[in-house]
Amino acid sequence: MKGKKRGWLLGIAIMLLLLSACSNKEKSSAEDDLDLEEIEEVDTEEEPTEEPDENGSLLYKAPFTGVPSEEEYLTRPVLATINNHPHARPQSGISQADVVYEFMAEGNVTRLLALFQSELPETVGPIRSARDYFIYLSKGMDAFYVAHGYSPDAQKLLANKYVDHVNGMQYDGTLFKRSSDRKAPHNSYITGENIMAAIEKVGAPDEITKVPPFSFHESVEDAKIGESASMIVVRFSSSQDFINTFSYDTETETYNRMVNGVITSDKANEENVALSNIIVMEANHRTIDGVGRQAVDIESGGKAMLFQAGVAKELEWKNVEGFLVPTENGVPVKLVPGKTWIHIIPTYSGISKSVTYTP
Repeated sequence: MKGKKRGWLLGIAIMLLLLSACSNKEKSSAEDDLDLEEIEEVDTEEEPTEEPDENGSLLYKAPFTGVPSEEEYLTRPVLATINNHPHARPQSGISQADVVYEFMAEGNVTRLLALFQSELPETVGPIRSARDYFIYLSKGMDAFYVAHGYSPDAQKLLANKYVDHVNGMQYDGTLFKRSSDRKAPHNSYITGENIMAAIEKVGAPDEITKVPPFSFHESVEDAKIGESASMIVVRFSSSQDFINTFSYDTETETYNRMVNGVITSDKANEENVALSNIIVMEANHRTIDGVGRQAVDIESGGKAMLFQAGVAKELEWKNVEGFLVPTENGVPVKLVPGKTWIHIIPTYSGISKSVTYTP
């Protein structure tokens, strides 16, 4: 009897051992299948062409500001010559410009070239006359050029259709309107709607054809490497009317602009200009006539300074396929996403004399 009982117990033990081995095998097989499914899921997942937002939607970046959007920016850039005479301030539309270029003109007066691509204001102005180096800049970026009037050299370029454009000399009172609160030549304006009408009227393309070679930081924090610079002064002349002062706001992480004690704001929407990047570029200037008109070299590059995120960086600039780009060792430097103000100052005065900044 004891032998039978011992054999019976041995049989049960063998059966339990076999069941356990079978269970482990099934569990191992299930785990193997799960790992295979996970691997296959990762392998077949496609990389997004643009960065996704927190909801998983794909984001496109505006070409001139680097600001993300769910819609792709395809509109052709518009470059408008805006009057910067004290009698023309405050200007309309400049708070919405992706980039503003400030150039010397004759008489130690500066003019603004406002580039609009991510948005087009309801009203832009006062519009002022063209210079040849304004037209060369527009041509390089393949922007639709807007001006009212021209110098002799600029007139020749426009007459030869060197760049797609509309000019108030041909459309004063139609596409361009005069405001009653200011005197000429400080009162010519054009609407965003009429800019688009002009593009259609002259048969120009209305979509972007050249993407700027700008590079952007992912966040402001990434840009905070450099010498502290919360207050910046850029002088075009000894006149207070053409000395720019920029102050960094740590809350908005942007710079405001002030000239002669007045904050730069937009007449149309009453918003202050808020800038993520301030750039100063040296370029050779040469007086070409008795009126004081300038020839400005925007091709050769030179010294530059970049202010962003409350810091300063000494750099160079290059003309890269028509775009004026800040570089370091020949490589485009990353900008903070947002709007940019670029000063083109004469080499003879130079950055060392024209620019000061404090922590």
